[in-house]
Amino acid sequence: MTQTIALLGHPVAHSISPAFQQAALDALGVEARYEAWDTPPGDVPDALERLRDPALLGANVTVPHKLEALRLADSADAVARRIGAANTLVRREDGVLHATNTDVAGVQRALADASVALEGVEVVLIGAGGAARAVVAALRNGGARSLTVANRTPERAEALHEVAEEGDAPPLELRVCPLDVAAGPLRAALERAALVIHSTSLGMRHGPDEAATPLPADCFSPGQAAFDLVYTPERTPFLHAAGAAGARPIGGLGMLVHQGAESFRLWTGLEPPLEVMFEAARAALAARQGVARESKS
Repeated sequence: MTQTIALLGHPVAHSISPAFQQAALDALGVEARYEAWDTPPGDVPDALERLRDPALLGANVTVPHKLEALRLADSADAVARRIGAANTLVRREDGVLHATNTDVAGVQRALADASVALEGVEVVLIGAGGAARAVVAALRNGGARSLTVANRTPERAEALHEVAEEGDAPPLELRVCPLDVAAGPLRAALERAALVIHSTSLGMRHGPDEAATPLPADCFSPGQAAFDLVYTPERTPFLHAAGAAGARPIGGLGMLVHQGAESFRLWTGLEPPLEVMFEAARAALAARQGVARESKS
């Protein structure tokens, strides 16, 4: 029987997850299809009921449904509960849906691939949305010394303290400041930071402002690592600014593939073929970029 893995989100047509997940399934001879299910917010409960069918292995969950997926799942692990969101659902026996969050592993492995050590470092995080919670958990797991979160509404960033401080792992020292590059607190934090992470949608293709970066080039330092969670385009305005200052740009594709690889492992019980996944992801991105150039010409 051919089984199915779903991607739940709205919209999902832009996602390249189907390309690299299907490539991985095919490479290992797994009889399964990875399908994108565009799921308006009101349809999430029905979509989860569909996942209980024996023909389903589980699902990835993307915006804006990660909180709802956690709420509706039958069980959840400590990672998903700590983050407050689920990006992966695994169908277990008798149709039980178990929720977890592989974004944390995605962040850690992407940074490890880029040879970024987290132990004892100071970090600046731009943005305090859903992805930021996974970043904070990953930094804490990796032993980072301190984190400054810069957000346009600092009050929202205060909620990240619970991820940084609660649980069994040693707490992560977290400070919050306004996202104001002219102000002293953010400038001072950026000067101390070995790693700067961008977690907003600024600069994302087809996003609200494709040409924007939260930090100009004079905010970065030579040798500093600059990690953008956005994966399309591969070289975002944030990364261009970092590179212009001599910082080391790290795109978001690694996080996307690694979080997907961890989900793959949970659904199939198999070791994901990472090289196949990265190759398919890059090919899908290149195809999208080619279409974008043609549409502008």
